[in-house]
Amino acid sequence: MIISMHSVGGGSINQAVHLKTTPGDFFVKFNSRSKYPGMFGTEKRGLTQLGATKTLTVPKVEDQQETEDYSYLMLEWMESITPDVSMWEEAGQKLAMLHQHSASDFGLDYDNYIGSLNQPNTRKPDWIDFLISFRLEPLMKHAFDEKLFNRNDFSAFEKLCSRLPQLLPIEKPSLLHGDLWSGNFMASRAGPCLIDPAIYYGHREIDIAMTRLFSGFSPAFYEAYNSTFPLESGWQQRIELNQLYPLLVHVNLFGSGYTGSVRSVLRSYN
Repeated sequence: MIISMHSVGGGSINQAVHLKTTPGDFFVKFNSRSKYPGMFGTEKRGLTQLGATKTLTVPKVEDQQETEDYSYLMLEWMESITPDVSMWEEAGQKLAMLHQHSASDFGLDYDNYIGSLNQPNTRKPDWIDFLISFRLEPLMKHAFDEKLFNRNDFSAFEKLCSRLPQLLPIEKPSLLHGDLWSGNFMASRAGPCLIDPAIYYGHREIDIAMTRLFSGFSPAFYEAYNSTFPLESGWQQRIELNQLYPLLVHVNLFGSGYTGSVRSVLRSYN
């Protein structure tokens, strides 16, 4: 039996409610089935795959269905708490453990979403090839076509892409959350918790760089991560470079407010 239902933040894409029932509390989000086809199906798969690693906590998927007009996803309700140092240390350690889950190729066996953008995950054995072909280039081209960047910007982008093999260390594919900014991490009574995944097997510095995009992660998080699965030397100097993908996502989602940040990256590495 439903006891109450209250609207809660669901981001810029979804509507969401906190559903109180006699069996328990749930988080339910819904959106247009035609506008975002398959979004919650891929989110369910991502949460399930992250949960199977037995590392960071993810909310249990209770139900995921589609009606004629809407799609919805029902998750267990996770009660948020204020993280202390031990929670941050656990989060860093467990993200390092998650990143040790690997695969033969970069990518994934299905495409998904990052925000409201389609995220292609065609598998490739080489990270640089995958990064350019399925992350950076499509978004840069789309933003260029929308006149958010000019020809000089695109030329600087192409120059940067040609230098990536010298700039990025070679590593095995790591299972990534894929959209690990502070809004998709929460401290819960069940432990450090991940929500809204955009998973794929990629270079783990992408996840690390995304945690630094809008800040919010404690220094204890990075110390614990490096104690468990040390990052390659120079990782801090590569933060800005590894933020290029999420910055291009923001340009394509939100427009010119983020073009300056992309140009800053291009200047730094050219």
